[in-house]
Order: sequence, then C-alpha cells, then structure tokens
Amino acid sequence: MLQTAPAPPRIHPRAVEPVPFQPSRSLTGIRALVVDDEVDTLETIETVLTQCGAEVRPLPRQPPRSSARALGADLVVSDIGMPGDDGYALIARMRARGAGHGGHVPAIALTAYARVEDRLRVLSAGYQMHVPKPIEPAELVAVVASVASWSAR
Repeated sequence: MLQTAPAPPRIHPRAVEPVPFQPSRSLTGIRALVVDDEVDTLETIETVLTQCGAEVRPLPRQPPRSSARALGADLVVSDIGMPGDDGYALIARMRARGAGHGGHVPAIALTAYARVEDRLRVLSAGYQMHVPKPIEPAELVAVVASVASWSAR
C-alpha cells in the first residue's frame, strides 16, 4: 500500500495593507439603524455610511421594545457582544415581530468572533450577513449595499 504525505495546511493570504476606503459606492436612500455599545465604533460606522449617502441612526445600545421598522430603518447593523441583552437578543425580538413591525428588516451582525461556528450562529439567529471586527470600511459599505439591494427586491 502506498502512503502519501499529508497535505500541507491551508494558509489563507492576508492583505498587508488595509483596503483603501473611498466612498465611491452610493448608499443614498438607505436608512440604517446602527446598534453598538462602543461609542467609537458607532461614530466610525456612522461616518463611513454617511459619507456614502446613507441616513444613519446610531444607538449606543439596543432600543428597548422598539422595532427597526418603527424607527424607519431599511436595515440594522448590530454588534453581537454587548453587555446585558446582546445582538442575539435584539435579533430574536426583531424576528418575533410581524412584517409590518420590523420583523423582516434585514440585519448585519458585527462581531470580533469570526470562526465558522460564530458565522453559522449569527446566520441561524436571523442575521443576513456577518462582518468581522475590526471593521474594514470598504467591506462594510459593500455588505450594506448588498443587503439593502436584497430587501429592495
């Protein structure tokens, strides 16, 4: 019986330099609700999305008993790891509501946890996309544009 050498481990290349952010993609007409407990992250996301034309409503923590639709949002961008109720609790409350009350508003999860298991948990919970932290502005804009286009169909 022939023995073959084990396959070398798969190594994924990483960019040496960050992807340059140029607000060339338009998010005009998109109303985004951004939920995070870190003020710096909120301000960064608000700046990036606003530079691309989106209307952004930043919330320093989850809105109690309110829905994204009631707040006039086309989509939600939410951190997962927050003290108290986390992003999973937020998406559970959103998805429990009817379509007219924000139950079907698309949502993007932000998290520092980027393992396959983490992405699967985020998607299974009801988020449409997972964006790892630290946030890469160009990636965030592309994901927001993509998710917003899904909901417009």
